[in-house]
Amino acid sequence: MKIHLTSVLVDDQAKALAFYTEKLGFVKKRDVPMGTDRWLTVVSPEAPDGVELLLEPSGHPAAGPFKEALVADGIPFTSFGVEDVQAEYERLLALGVVFTQPPARTGPVTTAVLDDTCGNLIQIATMAD
Repeated sequence: MKIHLTSVLVDDQAKALAFYTEKLGFVKKRDVPMGTDRWLTVVSPEAPDGVELLLEPSGHPAAGPFKEALVADGIPFTSFGVEDVQAEYERLLALGVVFTQPPARTGPVTTAVLDDTCGNLIQIATMAD
C-alpha cells in the first residue's frame, strides 16, 4: 500500500492554485471541472508522478469550524518536507509568504509554519542528518 493522494481543504481553489504553484513551487497536475468546483491537484516538480495534493474545496459545514480550530490552536493542517527549512523560509519570506512560526529546531527536526492564505497553517520540515 502507498499514499497516492492527500488533500488540503481550501477556501478558494483558484487562490490556492496560485499560492501553491507561484509561492510554494508545486506544479498543477490535474484540473477537472466538477460542477462549481474542480478536481484540482498539484505535485512536487521533483516527483511529478508522485503523491498528488488535492486542493479540496472546504464547502462542507464541518470544514470551517475544523480549520478555524486548528488555526486558533496554531496546529498545521499538513507538513511538507524541504531540504533546508531556513533557506526555504527566507525564499518564501521574500515572496511575501506570512509565517506564524519562524524556523525552530526540536530534537532532530527543524520546522517553520506558514499561512497558506486559504485558511490553513502549513508546516515545512527538515530532519537532521
